[in-house]
Amino acid sequence: MAKKQSQYVSREPDAQGVIAWSAEDNAVWHDLVARQLKLLPGRACDEYIAGLELLDLPHDRVPQLSEINQVLSRTTGWQVAQVPALIPFDEFFRLLANKQFPVATFIRTREEFDYLQEPDIFHEIFGHCPLLTNQAFADFTHLYGQLGLAATPKERVYLARLYWFTVEFGLLSTEQGLRIYGGGILSSPGETEYAIHSDKPERKPLQVLDALRTPYRIDIMQPIYYTLSSVDELFKIGEQDIMALVHEAMELGLFEPKFPPKPKSDAA
Repeated sequence: MAKKQSQYVSREPDAQGVIAWSAEDNAVWHDLVARQLKLLPGRACDEYIAGLELLDLPHDRVPQLSEINQVLSRTTGWQVAQVPALIPFDEFFRLLANKQFPVATFIRTREEFDYLQEPDIFHEIFGHCPLLTNQAFADFTHLYGQLGLAATPKERVYLARLYWFTVEFGLLSTEQGLRIYGGGILSSPGETEYAIHSDKPERKPLQVLDALRTPYRIDIMQPIYYTLSSVDELFKIGEQDIMALVHEAMELGLFEPKFPPKPKSDAA
């Protein structure tokens, strides 16, 4: 979902839709899953855990997209769609508007095992697909795709912040304590610990207008998280006039960033 070039190349499926993953790809998947599964208890939200059980992801190999599709189509009518490493915004929104979640069919290298800026298949499937079995989350993601597809480029910049603070980095404030539903957190061991246990970030109840006005950086631990009381609260967000709030946010302008400017690269 960006215009820069990726160092990764997605693997193409064969005529039967099967992707031939290498032994190293499968080993990386295994190690990523094993590490993250240890961190989920008491941190991931119940809806995510329920979705993970439904998907029943293999631990010893990268799953085939058809395996994910069987579960998603049965639960919420969604599918995953194989895409190149990076896709244009138009295509991203078009897929979501058609209940297709884009999955780049590459997996990170050992050199970027802990963090990579591009969404790989581990991030997309392990981070996001469990919650796509949840109706409230799936409906919100579908609505987001429809809004984004019809939006102007400037409106999309504001909409992206709502996606960031919900689908990617959303928290729940439950009776049992803080729980994670954002896929950007759930696929990152460092952020999983930080989001729940660190006293550094702010955590505030989500107001859509606030989220639309909050700057973020993708390459740092988040200085602010917005919380919902439950995943079902996404239904209520979907009932609001989100584009009217986007226009209000555009008039009001952005909040002051809670982080320093990104260091400029030495490269030209």
